[in-house]
Amino acid sequence: MGYEGVGPSAEPWEPAAGGAEPEEDAAPGEQAALHERLHLHRAFASRYLPDARDLIVYRPPGYDRQPERRYPVLYLHDGQNLFDGRTSFLPGKTWQVREHADAAIEAGEVEPLLIVGIYNTGDRRLAEYTPDRDWRMGGGEADRYGLLLRRELMPWVERNYRVRTGPEATGMGGSSLGGLATLYLGLSCMECFGKLAVLSPSVWWNSKSILSYVRERARESPVQGVERPRIWLDVGDGEGQRTLENARQLARRLEAGGWRMGGNLHFEIVAGGMHDEPSWAQRVRPMLRFLFPAAHSAKP
Repeated sequence: MGYEGVGPSAEPWEPAAGGAEPEEDAAPGEQAALHERLHLHRAFASRYLPDARDLIVYRPPGYDRQPERRYPVLYLHDGQNLFDGRTSFLPGKTWQVREHADAAIEAGEVEPLLIVGIYNTGDRRLAEYTPDRDWRMGGGEADRYGLLLRRELMPWVERNYRVRTGPEATGMGGSSLGGLATLYLGLSCMECFGKLAVLSPSVWWNSKSILSYVRERARESPVQGVERPRIWLDVGDGEGQRTLENARQLARRLEAGGWRMGGNLHFEIVAGGMHDEPSWAQRVRPMLRFLFPAAHSAKP
């Protein structure tokens, strides 16, 4: 899958020398329009993909009051849809990630964590979020996007924010094609990502090739000392019969590959759930409870 020579086994997971820095942070007025614990970084450039992209970083309650503390981190695709209604695909409708994360943390349900929203690049979103090339639609640059994440973005976040490292403290998530990219990249580098949020994934891509990839990865011997990632998988019952059945098929394939329903796998069919930001917003809090439970709470 992906470009020859840049697959997950072709590149070691090590920071690129010097990393890649955003050209500038948000302008003062633009930053002021965001919540004080959201920080917008403009134009993060990469040597692996041609387009720079913005980043938005959520810091949990108490981050500034506990300068010695380090936090787990969740990387989410389609960052413009997560926090800011001015940039969302549906104007004014976001995942409400800050509100749901704040509520879950303050209720003691979820461990305080950083959340990094990675903006998509518009017309090239499909290419960057798909693991292999479809003969009709193109695509197939997810391996390069994964190199951006592992070799450039993650080292940059570790330099600029107080985060813990290792798969047990590192998650990734997304919806639709972002859910497809999450599952593919998460299984490509289990030693990098130990928590995956796969919402309404585009299993249909390239004749459902992701199902074969799940089988392949499940058969391979895991890296010594690395556990299978914990996976939240969901779909709305209002997303159409094909999408619903595809998600069920993916859940069955994960179970056949060794994931345990109710253990390291949660699969949920969401009543009334649609394929849109308001529906995904309703799933943020339970997803965070499953992937990043507070020490005293491990229920989805």
